[in-house]
Amino acid sequence: MTYIEELQDMIRKLHGVESKHLESVAVKETFHGKTVWEGVVEVFELIKHPKASRAYAWAHDGERPTESGVVVLHLGPITSAATAVRAALVQEFRSLESEQA
Repeated sequence: MTYIEELQDMIRKLHGVESKHLESVAVKETFHGKTVWEGVVEVFELIKHPKASRAYAWAHDGERPTESGVVVLHLGPITSAATAVRAALVQEFRSLESEQA
């Protein structure tokens, strides 16, 4: 199974729909002048999803998607690969913050 197929499988398992790969987008997210995330986000068209037309998906640092994959739907303020990464980073930060509290 290819990397793209693994991401599509993850989308299918999480959201119950099929998807079509559209493009790969390089994203670099910085905070106070330091790179906090850099990688490639895969953009998928969702087939018959009730709310979202697209999804953004990636795996962390060369790991397989089944081990550390992220899927963010194109909804509300999430309108691009970059905003999907930002939303995932904020969620990850909040999760870490609540674990430490």
